[in-house]
Amino acid sequence: MTSQPFRIGTRGSRLALVQAHEVRARLMAAHALPEEAFEVVVISTSGDRIQDRALSEVGGKGLFTKEIEEALLDGRIDVAVHSSKDMATAVPDGLALTAFLPREDVRDVFIGRSARAIADLPHGARVGSASLRRQALLRRLRPDLDLVILRGNVQTRLQKLERGEVEGTLLALAGLNRLDAAGVAGEVLELDAFPPAPGQGAICVQQRAADARAAAMVAPLDHGETHRALLAERAFLAVLDGSCRTPIAAHARPEGDAFRFHGMILTPDGTRMHETRLELGQAEAAEGAAEAARRLVAEAGSDFFAGWFG
Repeated sequence: MTSQPFRIGTRGSRLALVQAHEVRARLMAAHALPEEAFEVVVISTSGDRIQDRALSEVGGKGLFTKEIEEALLDGRIDVAVHSSKDMATAVPDGLALTAFLPREDVRDVFIGRSARAIADLPHGARVGSASLRRQALLRRLRPDLDLVILRGNVQTRLQKLERGEVEGTLLALAGLNRLDAAGVAGEVLELDAFPPAPGQGAICVQQRAADARAAAMVAPLDHGETHRALLAERAFLAVLDGSCRTPIAAHARPEGDAFRFHGMILTPDGTRMHETRLELGQAEAAEGAAEAARRLVAEAGSDFFAGWFG
């Protein structure tokens, strides 16, 4: 170990810092190093600064990673810690995702001001979410709801809910668990009806592809089963050119030596949906998920995607 601390780049939200500190703690344990051998470097991202518009209007998922990836490429940090669901399918040249931590709960939760569950919301109630997937799935369940964009970190969204700006919102249970805030959850949504975003619940570590020192540091953190599941979900997403403009869900659930894979595509208004359910061997899960996505595209037809990428 050199005298310079091993630098871990992260966004500055409370949840992002919790995730970065978890990576630091795992690195300390894996290499028997003290806390001062590591430095957590907070990097402001465009996604954190732009709060008044939907991500699909201003650049998509890359807004949460662009500045951090630039810091990696120019050597200001050694690794970056991300929420896997924030990662675009294309990783910049020279960078690689090399470790995925054991996955948290992948489910979404509904949190209401007075309603305990989505079914309990009054007709026309205003519900806030920044996710097109969550909005599309909600529209399938409750087409009467008034859905609005609700941006911000977990605490900001909960404050907006408390102020009455919306009657309900949806959040990832994984984030609430990591923040020790799962008690605010009302209804935990079933995976069959409300499948997660690809990568939801998993923390990933990104590094410069040619950095052998970083690779050796990070290698003990990689959870093979989670890594293989995420490769499958990201392969499904890549075929569909997934971004924040596309309502796409994917979940590879471990079951013995295989994955139970559930993939779904929706129109943004939630009126049309195509899904696939299949068993994939872990060794070939990515190839199987990509082929499943190609079959969904053929089944849905070109008109299904009209306007998605305009």
